[in-house]
Order: sequence, then structure tokens, then C-alpha cells
Amino acid sequence: MVKQTLDFVTSMEFWRMGLLWTLSLLLSYWNLLFSSAPPLSRSPPQSTKPVCIITGATSGLGAAAAHALSARGFFVVLVGRSSHLLEKTMMEIKRKNESARLKAFEVDLSSFQSILQFKDSLQQWLSDSQMHCSIQLLINNAGILAASSRVTSEGYDQMMATNYLSAFALSKLLLPLLRNSSVPARIVNVTSFTHRSVSNIQADKETVTGKRFSRSKRYPFAHVYEDSKLFLLLFSYELHRQLGLMDISRHISVNAVDPGVVETKMMREFPPRLSSLAFKVLRSLCLLQSPEVGISSILDAALAPPEISGVYFFGGKGNTVRSSMLSYDVKLAKELWNTSSDLFLQSKLDFKETSTSVSNFVS
Repeated sequence: MVKQTLDFVTSMEFWRMGLLWTLSLLLSYWNLLFSSAPPLSRSPPQSTKPVCIITGATSGLGAAAAHALSARGFFVVLVGRSSHLLEKTMMEIKRKNESARLKAFEVDLSSFQSILQFKDSLQQWLSDSQMHCSIQLLINNAGILAASSRVTSEGYDQMMATNYLSAFALSKLLLPLLRNSSVPARIVNVTSFTHRSVSNIQADKETVTGKRFSRSKRYPFAHVYEDSKLFLLLFSYELHRQLGLMDISRHISVNAVDPGVVETKMMREFPPRLSSLAFKVLRSLCLLQSPEVGISSILDAALAPPEISGVYFFGGKGNTVRSSMLSYDVKLAKELWNTSSDLFLQSKLDFKETSTSVSNFVS
């Protein structure tokens, strides 16, 4: 344990987290202090039975958002990797709100195959439940901060796949259900102030899949996390632009949100003493929030008036700020969109071939 801690403390990634991430956070608050944008109010759900999907819903911000939105009348669909934790989260919500309407799906969001199966299962559930085949709100909240390199079944970096590619794939797959909504629908992508630490990035397949990082002698976990959050922000703005071109009335809006520093299990893969020390320092500076407080910005982004889209929420109380200059690079965003779309289509083809092979084998 001592050697692990020393190795971590002497790594460049540790100091990048300690210095650059702190500066990025302070820059976000600086922008908030001098923001001229008026705070945005929250609107009540416009449907009597709005359906909300939340990924990463078994702990932290995801679980807190599920609690809050179920209390506001949403039928909340919880998506997570652990059936046990999903059941536990639903029991906790029901204990506080007996009338909460909940449904859980076990999904590995780092796996495209699992995401595709979830889409089919969701549509089947909506049909079996005699509900309208639509959803009103998708919150892409799932995210990990991995200390070591791990590769998915598709050969992608697990952190990049979970933090960015899953949000891209899920948003694309569920767009028809969002369009089917009889009231304005919305996608909310949970990103991070750490995106401000990125000064230069490529949107090629090697970077988007994270394969480039697997060749590094030491896994650059801080860089991968920052890149995944910047990609999520670039995607949010590009999806906002594309939906605006296809639908002037903006039936589907897209917002990004940065909840700030929240005390969750995100740091569980790192030395416990260091994580505890970091939380103590942040708490003493009044920069650390509980999940219940941290979801304020997520609720702002989710419940903002329907016409609000392409906005970056930060700081709670309806506040918005500008994200990094790089996140507004339209050319980079289009390159990322094209690369991600190619990967999406290839994964769909691979899934179809696998399904066909299995069917032929069984028959």
C-alpha cells in the first residue's frame, strides 16, 4: 500500500490532477463570478407521465438525481452495471417516496452490445407496460476514473467508452424515442470542469477509442478522463447544432452540465488516504459538495425551459457559464462527430454479424 501511494504521488498524472484540475475548477468559479447570463428557472414536467433515463444511477449523482426526479413526477429508469446496487437504490428511493415509479436495467455502458440490448429491452418494456413508446429525458451521467488501462470487448479504452462513447451511442439510439415524445424532450450530458485542462486534442479513431493511450508506458488516466469529458462537451454542442438544423422548433434540446467537485466513489481506485486528504482539503475550501447538493446543476439542466439548448450549466441556482474555448471549436466537433459515427456504425454491423452467427449456430 505504501509503495502504491508513493508511485501514485510521484506520477505526472497525480500532479496534473492536483494542479491543473484545481486551476480548472477555480477558472469555472471565476467565470461564474463574472457571468452576465441571467439564471434560468426550472419548469415542471409538461407530461403527466414523463419518462426519464439516468445512466450511472446506482450511486453518487445518478442516485441523487433519481431520488429528486422521481419526487417531481418522473417515471425514472435507472441504468447501471450492478443488479444488486440497482435494487438497493430503488429500495432507498421507495423508502423515502412510496409512490415513486421506477424501473431498472442492468447495462454495461462500456459495451456497445450491452447498450444495443438495452435499447431493445427498453422498447419492449414500454410496449409491455402499455406506455407511449417515447421518453422525455435522457441524462448521460455514467462515468469512471480508472487508475489503470482496461480494454472493452470492442477493443476500446474502458474509461473513454464509458465516459463518452456510451453517451454518444445511447443518444443516437434513443433519438427516435425522444422524437416520439408528445412534449419537448431533452438530453443532458454530465461533463466536468477538467475539460479545461485540455489545450490540444485530435478527434481521430485512435484517440476517440482510447487505443492511443494503451501504448503509453504508464496509463495517463488524468489525460484520458479530461479528453473524455471534453469529447462529451463537443458532442453536446454538435448535437445541439444538428438537431437545430433538422428541427427549427427544437423538439429535442441538449444541455451540458458540470456539477463541480462532488463527494462520490469516483476516486475509489486510488490510494484511500490520498482520496480522503483531497476531500478534506476541498471541504475546508468549501469546494466539496454532497451528491444531494451537487445535483442542483443537473436539475437545472434537466428542468430548464424547453427552448434552452446548447447551454453549459455550472454552479447551481440556474447559473450557466462558458466552457473552454476549445470546446466551441466547430471543426473539431464535426471531426469528432464523424469519427464517433463511423465507430457507431461499425459497432452496429459487428453486433448484427454476431447476432446472425449465434442465430445460425442455435438453429
